[in-house]
Amino acid sequence: MELFTKERFPKTKFLFFTGKGGVGKTSVACSLSLLLSKQGKKVLLISTDPASNLQDLFGQTLTNHPLLIEGTTQLYALNLDPVQAAAEYKERVVGPYKGKLPAAVLATMEEQLSGACTVEIAAFNQFSSLLTDPKISEEYDVIVFDTAPTGHTLRLLQLPTSWSGFLEENANGASCLGPLAGLESQKQMYSDAVKVLADKNVTTLLLVSRPEETPLLEAARASNELKEIGIANQQVIINGLFEQKTLEDGYAKVLYERQQRALESLPKELMQYPLFYLPLAPFTISSISQMEQWMEHQFQVSLHDVKKEEISYQVIHDLVDYYKKNKHRVIFTMGKGGVGKTTVASLIALGLAEKGKKVHLTTTDPAAHIAWTFGGNALHENLTISSIDPKKVIQEYKDDVLTKASKTMDEDGLAFIKEDLESPCTEEIAVFRAFAEVIEQSKDQIVVIDTAPTGHTLLLLDASETYHKEISRSSGEIPDSVRGLLPKLRNDTYTSIIITTLPEMTPVMEAHRLVEDLQRANISIHWWVINQSFYVTNTQDPILVKKAQEELNWIKKVNKLAYGRVVILPWSLVEPKGVTGLHHLLEMKQIVVKN
Repeated sequence: MELFTKERFPKTKFLFFTGKGGVGKTSVACSLSLLLSKQGKKVLLISTDPASNLQDLFGQTLTNHPLLIEGTTQLYALNLDPVQAAAEYKERVVGPYKGKLPAAVLATMEEQLSGACTVEIAAFNQFSSLLTDPKISEEYDVIVFDTAPTGHTLRLLQLPTSWSGFLEENANGASCLGPLAGLESQKQMYSDAVKVLADKNVTTLLLVSRPEETPLLEAARASNELKEIGIANQQVIINGLFEQKTLEDGYAKVLYERQQRALESLPKELMQYPLFYLPLAPFTISSISQMEQWMEHQFQVSLHDVKKEEISYQVIHDLVDYYKKNKHRVIFTMGKGGVGKTTVASLIALGLAEKGKKVHLTTTDPAAHIAWTFGGNALHENLTISSIDPKKVIQEYKDDVLTKASKTMDEDGLAFIKEDLESPCTEEIAVFRAFAEVIEQSKDQIVVIDTAPTGHTLLLLDASETYHKEISRSSGEIPDSVRGLLPKLRNDTYTSIIITTLPEMTPVMEAHRLVEDLQRANISIHWWVINQSFYVTNTQDPILVKKAQEELNWIKKVNKLAYGRVVILPWSLVEPKGVTGLHHLLEMKQIVVKN
């Protein structure tokens, strides 16, 4: 495995970064783009992530149009804002008919375009236009896409085929997206997008991973699925490799050995591609100068000015005791992908089960790893676990809709419903219905939900108000579980939200935005959990001590946002996997911070 240096940068015009949430895709994409621009190339950096944090790293507001990054001369960036894209898409579809069609017809069109599916296709329209626009291609030497976490990325990259196929087969002229005329004109653009993605001479896919078991497995899965849809020119970047010089510090030793074990069992799917690494930086990548230091491997560690101070926090068993005493029936862990929501959800579920509570632990995350977290161990008798399998719930949803429709519709009507069910938004509807049914189980037990990365979570929450129209249209009825969901989510004595983050800039800023979104939806936050903190360990390794010092400002910020209701999970010498690993964290007391 080689160091990722300037000499190893891909030479293609289009570069795509993907990987499990939290592996550092944005940091790598931004730093690579910056260095390419300093080599004299005009670079356009594009985020297609609904939970984008480009503007946090560059410290300036971005829009969905290219803006020059301050402090550079050749680097431009833009955010594909899904909400803004949807508004522009809706206006393109409905606008030409204003003043020409009756108000009732316009209202129906607006209704058809009100769902989350419109947001997705609108953002994809922008994505495809940037990928295929000859003017953009001519203006910039390199175009870099900082994509969303893996599940969303796969969906985004598969959409050209999905939407094209849907348009070819749907002969009725309308869908959940409204009039197909609004999409028909885009068919050639979608076809061109597929060709660009599959052309190894113009597109390189960079799979970013941490040197850890779960992100590597996720990268291998993504690699396979992307290869199947024609994207075969791939490279792998292992981000955050701890280049250990001595093994005197216990935390440094365990971190180094844990990473090496993960790399020794590197999935074979990744071995067929060029493999590079970037070192663990002793700071959060949050400025142009830090990007340069990191990518050029010139950072130095000086500990003479490192000082620690006592901080106020609680430990995980305090949180378990809180839920034992209170009457909440539904507990969510939410936050940016890769921050440890699954670990936190598993800790709470196991802790409550061992204190005599009946608990069901589930996930709505397409990249779920609850089974991995428990390591195949036998579960406590009070604890059950599950996950929502999109393929399974989609088929169940289709079967249910068609069974009901067959009782009242003729063959032509059924044909229309079958075509409509091939729409890509069917997955969102099916997953949402399953999500609502899981919440319904909270009547008899505590339901702990490990949710998907932020953007997907908000879509699911939003679905309680928007998808009921879609479900009603397709099946003729709204299930009680769907009808009663939002009131339960808004009842802060029934539902409790735990925001999970890492003590770093990007996940804290993203968590802050998530809190604001939830508050606008009248959903209350009860706790924050800061995961994998070196600050509350006694490591003496220079790089880890410096990294711990960098955490302090973000711990203080979270403390302020949470009004002191903060749990900190230390970076654990025992991997939080299996009942033994989870117990190690459950039993930990506060650590006295030493200078």
